[in-house]
Parts: sequence; C-alpha cells; structure tokens
Amino acid sequence: MKDENILPSSLLNSLFIIKMFTRFSVTGCSLELLRTGEQGIVTFCKTQDETILAKLRSMGVTPGTTITLEQSFPSLSIKIGNTSVALDIVSTRAIYVRIIDN
Repeated sequence: MKDENILPSSLLNSLFIIKMFTRFSVTGCSLELLRTGEQGIVTFCKTQDETILAKLRSMGVTPGTTITLEQSFPSLSIKIGNTSVALDIVSTRAIYVRIIDN
C-alpha cells in the first residue's frame, strides 16, 4: 500500500536546497553566523567558564542586549550601544543571538 502523503525524493531534495539558501528566522544562533552590519539580540551565553561570562557581562553582553556585528575579519568586532568591542574567538563562540530582520 502506497502512502500518498509522502513527497517524492526529488521534491524533498529541492525543498532542502531551497531552505538552505533562503533566509529564515531562528530562535538562537552563534554570533559567528551574523554578517557584517547585521544586528542580533543576545539570547544567552553558553560557556561553563565563569571568567568568560564575567568578561562578557562587564562588556555589556547580557541577554536582551542588541548588538551589531561591525567586523568579522581579521578579528570580530561588535557594537553595543555607542561602544565598539573586539572579541576573541572563545568569547565569540559563547554568544548566541536572535537575528533581527531589517
């Protein structure tokens, strides 16, 4: 018995490819995924290292804070309010944001 609700594999592959290249909203993604000029709202910081958490808090990187990615290469730089902050890779990977659609 054939299930008529199952999509053919060629259609599923096409839908997957379209989804890969289409912008979509996410609840939380790594700060590394932002493009230069994009804004995100910090959702959480994921690290067990209290030193990194304290450093991020002291820079103003806390849940609910809006940040803008100013530069991603050679080092990552974000803007919080009127302040620009350079981040190391470990701190960058600890920050998760919800991308703000402009």
